[in-house]
Parts: sequence; structure tokens; C-alpha cells
Amino acid sequence: MNRMDDFRPIELPDKLIFDEFFDQDPPETSELTFTNLFMWRHRYHPLWCVRSDCLLIIFRHDGNRFSALPPVGIGNKPSAVDFLVRSLKSFSAESRISRVSRNFVEQHVDTELYQVVEDRDNSDYVYLAQNLIDLPGNKYHKKKNLLNQFIKKYDFEYRDLSPDLVESFLELQENWCELRNCAEDQNLADEDIAVYEALKHYDFLKFRGGAILIDSKVAAFSLGELLNKDTAVIHIEKADSSITGLYAAINHFFCREAWSDIKYVNREQDLGVEGLRKAKESYQPDHMVEKFTLLA
Repeated sequence: MNRMDDFRPIELPDKLIFDEFFDQDPPETSELTFTNLFMWRHRYHPLWCVRSDCLLIIFRHDGNRFSALPPVGIGNKPSAVDFLVRSLKSFSAESRISRVSRNFVEQHVDTELYQVVEDRDNSDYVYLAQNLIDLPGNKYHKKKNLLNQFIKKYDFEYRDLSPDLVESFLELQENWCELRNCAEDQNLADEDIAVYEALKHYDFLKFRGGAILIDSKVAAFSLGELLNKDTAVIHIEKADSSITGLYAAINHFFCREAWSDIKYVNREQDLGVEGLRKAKESYQPDHMVEKFTLLA
């Protein structure tokens, strides 16, 4: 029997099941939240099932290619990994488990059975939340200058995401996409859909958001949620790049208003994009969540 029959597409009501597994086994990698999986489902086509008391997630890529995320839960993870590998081999030319943390590899993976390949481009940047709020010392001097320039120059308002702001968030996203011609870039087009899906289902997904308004219009916004009890993860951050200091401002105010009681902020990966890597490194990460790919 094709093991694809064991898996089914992710749907909004599945959040209750996913959240139960994430509560039992708090994740450290940015991919493992229901909001993230749901909002990106049109790109990655996630399928899921439960085996060995673990949540198993497979992505279906273009060209009938598949990959999996590491099992989540308090069950038998080596057994769950084995089931994932056998499932992948039953309907894919390759068997690949991606975005696997170092802790998972060290605790649950027999390295004699699997090839473990470092995935630097997808490793997460993790910062001390208080550093993103205070921007202390000389290493944050340029960031603080940008923030202060913005504060002095603009009459602005920071607001938490609420149902009445959702349309304004979407309007900024639409304008952002027009400037960058999202229709001609599949990655940007997919992100546009992901933002729309997140905001459309904001009431149910229960993530947090913040916006900076200038002249009563949303000029920047950020979306995030708790990843575990110590860490928030920022899924989306958008701003009008023509406004000096606006990116520094939305980062500062969102962290200050939403995450001041959290120790760490995970700002996800750089995807190997040079400009993105430089930007993320400029905020002085406290540490990286290293990720690996398992090949069998």
C-alpha cells in the first residue's frame, strides 16, 4: 500500500491537534508552529499523520518531490523517524528529513543509519529580546541612530494587530508587492499568499501582530507568536523601505510591546540570501539554532 494514504492535508481545525503536540514537545525550530505551516500550505502542501505518539509532517514540492520535518511529540522518535523514511521511500525518489535541530540529531538519530548534512541557510537566528528592545552599546549604535532618526522625523502611532487593522495590513502588503513586482517572483508571490492566509484567519490562529501607522495608514507591520515558553518567533516583517529607520522601528516596538517578557526572539533563517544574512547578522544574534538534513 502506498504510505501516502497514511497522511492527509493540513486544515484549520487541525490546529487543536498540532498545538497539543507542540505543548507536549516545545519546538526550537521556527518551522514548527501551526500558524507557519498553515499560512505556507499553498507553497509546501503539508501532509500529516500521527505515528508512535508523534506528529509527522511531510512537504510535497514541485515535481513530485517530498521531504519531511522531524517528528514532534513525547513518543518513540527513532521509530517515528524510521516510519517517515519508509513512507518517503514509498512515494519519492529520495528520502530527506529537513530542518532538523542539532538537539534532535544528538538525542534521536543513529548517525550510522543516516547521513547528517548541515543546512546553514535554514538555521535560525535567535536574539535576546531585551537587546532588540534596548539596542545597547556600541554594537547597536547604527541601529539606535536609525531608530532615533525615525522617531524624531515622523509623527507615528504603534498599534497592536486587531480585527479593524487587518485590511490595512493587507493594503500595505499589496503595496509592498506592487513595488517589488511579486507576480514576477514566485518566492514573493508565495509569501504574499502566506501573509494573506495568516491575516484572513487571524482570529482563529491567535498569533500576535503590531503595526506602525503614519498619517493613519499602516507603514510597517510584524507578525509573530510564541514558539516555546522562552522564545517568540517572528514570521513576517514588512515596512515601507523608502522611510529611513522604519524597519528598525517596527522591530523595536513590536519586541517592546509584544515580547518584553520573553527571553529570546527567533527571527528565522536567511535562506542563503546575502543581503538577508547581512541584515540578520547586524542585529547581533545571541545564538543560532543549527539545522541539518537527514538522508537515508
